[in-house]
Amino acid sequence: MWIDLTSDGLDEKIVQRKDGTSVYITQDLGLADEKYKDFPYDESIYVIADEQNYHMKVLKLILQKLGKPYADRIHHLSYGMVELPTGRMKTREGTVVDADDLMDELVKVAAAKTEELGKVSGFNEAELKELYETIAVGALKFFLLRVDPKKRMVFNPEESIDFHGFTGPFIQYTHARIKSVLRSETINQESVIADGLLPLEKDLVFLLEQFNVVVQQAASEFNPSLLAIYAFNLAKLFNSFYAAHSIRNAESEEKKQLRLKISTLTANTIAASMSLLGIKVPERM
Repeated sequence: MWIDLTSDGLDEKIVQRKDGTSVYITQDLGLADEKYKDFPYDESIYVIADEQNYHMKVLKLILQKLGKPYADRIHHLSYGMVELPTGRMKTREGTVVDADDLMDELVKVAAAKTEELGKVSGFNEAELKELYETIAVGALKFFLLRVDPKKRMVFNPEESIDFHGFTGPFIQYTHARIKSVLRSETINQESVIADGLLPLEKDLVFLLEQFNVVVQQAASEFNPSLLAIYAFNLAKLFNSFYAAHSIRNAESEEKKQLRLKISTLTANTIAASMSLLGIKVPERM
């Protein structure tokens, strides 16, 4: 049994063998039906590597020709393959990376780099274990999500846990730094009127205002890298602001309160951005 898709620029697709057994496309056609019965969705997103681009085109087209009510609501979120510094992972050659082994390695790297910074005093053993796992998982997720899904990428465990680069730990560390400042200061809950924002203050406020727009764009384009880039740029800008302008010893109480509120908004927005990426941000680090 086959379907002729040549008029649509595709090929003649077998959907059942002569002996009655199924092929991959047959099973996917059945799965699509079952999925819609169990979850009558508005949209179904197939997160599958770009090697299956043609297969997904065929699946959607067949469902459309069968008149399935959900056919137009299927979306293939195609992503590029992830490679290692040593090359592509290959099952037959035994170069596949075990997820547990990778996480164990990342936890060790997170522990070593955190201890290098000398920021682990005051943590008990259980807290340290949780911190290292939070950094490791955050590093892995962020490193994968920061790249446009369609692009192929190389995952480097050492590079992913860099407290000074385009990484999850850099953003996590910035969040913890802000929280440390906020814990030592009292914020006046009354509204603050600033007599002229300085350039970095203005830039931070402007970037904070972009959060909702970025979230909507990332969702509509199925591109979480936009949110990852936003969180990184926000953390980087805050660090520039923090280096240039004192919060504790601001020029006036009004300026101090303004900067504290900007800092609070920045911490909250970083946490929200990372949460949408499935990444935790520690309060202390």
